[in-house]
Formats: sequence, C-alpha cells, structure tokens
Amino acid sequence: MKVILITAASVLVMSGASAQTAAQGAAMTAAPTAAATAEAKSDAKRDQSIEKHGKDLHARLKITAAEETQWAVVAKAMRDSAIETDKVMDKREEHVKSATAIDNLTAYGDIAQAHADGVKKLATAFAPLYASMPDDQKKLADNVFAHRSPHGTK
Repeated sequence: MKVILITAASVLVMSGASAQTAAQGAAMTAAPTAAATAEAKSDAKRDQSIEKHGKDLHARLKITAAEETQWAVVAKAMRDSAIETDKVMDKREEHVKSATAIDNLTAYGDIAQAHADGVKKLATAFAPLYASMPDDQKKLADNVFAHRSPHGTK
C-alpha cells in the first residue's frame, strides 16, 4: 500500500536523469494509482470496522437520544485513535524490509504508545458521558469495559 507509493517515488527520483520509455512512464504512474487504491481500501476497511464497533458499543451501552451529543465525542475519539495508530503502523511498514532489531523494537514501542494514547483520549472523552449516566447504565458500562479483551471482543 504506502510502501508501493514510497518505492515508486524513489524509483522516479533515482531515474530522473535517465530517459524513460513510454512503458516505464506508464508503469510508474500506475504504481501510485494502485497504491492509492490499496490505501483507500485499507482506510475504508478500517473506517467500516470502527463504525461497526462504535454501533455495537452504542447499542451495548444503551446510549439514549439525550446522550447522543456526548456519544459523538466518544465516537470521534475512537476514530481519531484508529487513524493515529494506523499512521504509526504504516510508518513501520514503510521500513520493515530494511529495519534492524532496534528499529523494530522502537516501531513496536511507537505502536504501543499510539494505542495507549488513544485509550487515554477515549477515557477522557468517555468520562463526561459516563458521569451523566444513571447508575444502572453506569453498571452496564462498567461491565462492558471490564469484559473487553485487548482485541475488542468479549
């Protein structure tokens, strides 16, 4: 996905001084288009997954019409977190073939940090909604979040 785009850009820069045939030019233009398409599909898949998870969480928490404004803040935090985590993961993917053990450990640390930052932002976004919930709904939320695995399933 993004690796193809970076590779194509590198090839374009390195071959700038040499003459290109029409076929070479066409191949280089097709690579970014294919990469952009793959990235768009990946982003769409991520967005679809986040929206599905958000709808599921919305239903499980029994969010009311009065809570929708606060819920929108929580949903945005979830989306933003996923995007930021994807950016860090994509950055690692760009360098994975040439990465050293230290590079990989650092990249994994960056991914873990992005995830941790996202969870903290989600907690901050969720706090006002939680505070406004009646006790029975708070207990429901406590239960929902107490039974979550690291991969978002029960």
